[in-house]
Amino acid sequence: MTYHYVWLIWSSAFLLPWVLLFALFPQHRAAMWWASVFMAPFGLTEPIFVPEYWNPPSLFELAQRTGFDIESIIFSFAIGGIGAILYNIILHKRVEAISLTERHQRRHGWHRWALAVPLILFPVLYALPWNPIYAGIATMVLGAVAAVLCRPDLKSNTLLGGVLFLALYTIFLLGLEWSAPGYIEQVWSLKALSGIVIYGLPIEELMFGFSFGLFWTGIYEHFTWKRSLAE
Repeated sequence: MTYHYVWLIWSSAFLLPWVLLFALFPQHRAAMWWASVFMAPFGLTEPIFVPEYWNPPSLFELAQRTGFDIESIIFSFAIGGIGAILYNIILHKRVEAISLTERHQRRHGWHRWALAVPLILFPVLYALPWNPIYAGIATMVLGAVAAVLCRPDLKSNTLLGGVLFLALYTIFLLGLEWSAPGYIEQVWSLKALSGIVIYGLPIEELMFGFSFGLFWTGIYEHFTWKRSLAE
């Protein structure tokens, strides 16, 4: 079985909750657009992970021929918007701007450095002798820590956001395992990973879901000097 369109279908499936959330929660549309457009280019990092982490059949065999693929951009766009607003929607939060007075508090003095932590650390962690997925996971966790140190008000967003996105991501992974039996075993480079599998899912994918939620939940508010409050 070639599973030629599985990656396309699975990545596009994330657009379904994206569209639903965008339609039902107009107050969060600006954040969704911002986060999705900001996240989409990260799909171009796919050559870092192909074939070391996985090697999915893709449209026009782009992943195999170039490392790049269209599906990764779709996937990144969709999870970017979802991950940025899921916490606020589930907990009925609204977003408002932080006052100029608060922005000038001492802890915000390294605001730009906190935002730059992932860009600074990833090349360093990527150079270590381990699978690149671990560098990505560690980078997002440390980026989340830096964000909370700079913005302590993002602590609850960060922790619960990680759990919420992990839950959603796990549902999609289980759907992938159910709809395309054997796909994970064929596509993921399991021998290059820890070998820990939970209900057929590599633990690295679950770690990715949690760390992405940790880092991305507060990304919009951190970058744009906003915070979430109870409605």
